[in-house]
Amino acid sequence: MEIINSRITKKELGEKSLHYFKTFIKVVVDIEKEIIALDAELHSDLEAYLLESGSKQENLWGINLYPLNDKENFIEFTSLINIRPHQDNYSMEITSSMVKEKIKGIVDKHIYYEA
Repeated sequence: MEIINSRITKKELGEKSLHYFKTFIKVVVDIEKEIIALDAELHSDLEAYLLESGSKQENLWGINLYPLNDKENFIEFTSLINIRPHQDNYSMEITSSMVKEKIKGIVDKHIYYEA
């Protein structure tokens, strides 16, 4: 597991993190600290890792990144850790457009999507 808080390329992301799954990477984003945790088999492992590093659970959202896809299909906003009725998210998919936009901004900040 690794916390990304500096910029890497999409190619570097794929080279270092496509060993659990062949086409995607499980990621947890802290939308307050604007950091990304990746490189685990489960989103819940990444969530626990960030919690141990001082993150607050209400700021952590699970996504999947597809480094082999085009930019429009790079991010998937689905994870079991996103089911949280107390934050009005009743499904695995993140339903808040505000949270999705925040996550897109953080991903763009840390991962350079070269053509």
